Amino acid sequence: MREPMNDCDEELACSGDVEAFTRLVKKHEKSMYRVARSILSSDNECLDAAQEAIFKAYHSLSALRDPRLFKSWLMRILVNECHRLTRKTSKLVLLDDWQEQASSYRFEENIEVQEAIQLLEEELRLCIVLYYFEDMAVKDMAIVLSQPEGTIKSRLSRARKKLAAYFTSESTEWRTGHE
Repeated sequence: MREPMNDCDEELACSGDVEAFTRLVKKHEKSMYRVARSILSSDNECLDAAQEAIFKAYHSLSALRDPRLFKSWLMRILVNECHRLTRKTSKLVLLDDWQEQASSYRFEENIEVQEAIQLLEEELRLCIVLYYFEDMAVKDMAIVLSQPEGTIKSRLSRARKKLAAYFTSESTEWRTGHE
């Protein structure tokens, strides 16, 4: 059963309330996994990155100036941790690893959508996941990714075009192969 979320959990967490911090982390854990999965290649790496991000966030709560920005701040820490792990392991993201995940999210159950998103370059894939699946505003994405809003908009546009081309070519191949 889901714990009730207080309107002031962000403020409580920033003031050192461990239970409020725990509620916030639980509220955002699925989002954290999706974001980590858009960067990393295995479930274990995602879990390691999320765990380290939570640890770092907890120990640097005093650095968060505006408690309302908790989610963006936490995601920024997570993205940095994912990139640190990527540099450390220097592994390629494999489509098979992406598909092995078990999840309750509709988009993740659609293998064709998974393939299309996975084929995007990391910077485009991350923008798609943050924008469409985490419902993050372009302004917040710019903060999380340390990029200008114009860059984020450009990446989203390029990603949409590439996804559209993927699905157009796939549907054309499917029609010509089955007529």
